[in-house]
Amino acid sequence: MPQQLDIFSAPPAGAAGLLWNLIKIPSVSREETAAADYLQHFLEGGGYSVNRTGNNVWLMSPGFDMAKPTLLLHSHIDTVKPVSGWTRDPFTPEIQDGRLYGLGSNDAGGCVVSLLYAYMQLSATAQPYNLIFAAGCEEEVSGLNGVEALLKDMPQIDFAIVGEPTDMQPAVAEKGLMVLDVTAYGKAGHAARNEGENAIYKCLKDIEWFRQYRFPKVSPLLGEVRMNVTQIQAGTQHNVIPDKCSFVVDIRTNECYSNAELLEEIIPHVSCEVKARSTRLNSSATPMEHPIVQRILDSGRTAFGSPTLSDQAQMPFPTLKIGPGASARSHTANEYVLLQEIDDAIELYVQWLDQLSFPKRHE
Repeated sequence: MPQQLDIFSAPPAGAAGLLWNLIKIPSVSREETAAADYLQHFLEGGGYSVNRTGNNVWLMSPGFDMAKPTLLLHSHIDTVKPVSGWTRDPFTPEIQDGRLYGLGSNDAGGCVVSLLYAYMQLSATAQPYNLIFAAGCEEEVSGLNGVEALLKDMPQIDFAIVGEPTDMQPAVAEKGLMVLDVTAYGKAGHAARNEGENAIYKCLKDIEWFRQYRFPKVSPLLGEVRMNVTQIQAGTQHNVIPDKCSFVVDIRTNECYSNAELLEEIIPHVSCEVKARSTRLNSSATPMEHPIVQRILDSGRTAFGSPTLSDQAQMPFPTLKIGPGASARSHTANEYVLLQEIDDAIELYVQWLDQLSFPKRHE
């Protein structure tokens, strides 16, 4: 018979206990108010002076000195909606065999609580830098009320650690995202009489261009820019020549191009109308020689380029994405984070950042 695993239905202590209670509060993107309220009350109960920007909750270390560089520890409290394959209640936390199950446990609750408890330890003693902790909202939808709004209320940030599940390996670069809506217009007519102009046919050449074209600049960490046609829509019924055809292009960018530069290069190559939904989610890369990156690499970690989007895309300063948990568990049924991953992450964050010196960035 298989070994019976212990199942716990009471919250653990410390960081995992905070995550337990956050899991019980649904916080799907743009519906994070209750979770932000809980976190704010938790921190105020611990004697912290809490700042609030919408549903972003943040702390500043004591003795904030504008002459010092400032380090931001940031992750997000929002989640995606639970997928259909859950065999547990996604909002009922449960510990089994050292795993804490629940929606948002891995992405990115484990990161939130690990960074917070590291902040608590680091801010308890004088550091050669200012420290800010932030638990943000709307990350999963790249919303305007998330980190973009939050940064407007903060002092200059010189470096940020973005908590996302990376197995505590440092993502020193991240792909950006640009979504295009591409449209061709024709003229409706009766299909039996071969009348009109077929808008679908006008799109075919452009769709093939998006499939075949390769931008020349290739990143050593992120590879090439990737373009994929992912949706297409046309026609009203079988016997009517379609007068409009539209398709969607998903573009994953590297740090060699800004999204605006890519859009400028794309438009002359296609005959259809091209509109970008946004150009704000750019790729990012941080130099390997930055002292924070070097401290982490010297501990035996391996730098990599991340294909997935995070709040890094909206941060116009050096960043590093690193956190407990595994990216492969994100957005999946029966999501979990290991309790040991949380404990290890807190220890590593403190080990890497305690008394570390790094420069202020130049505007």
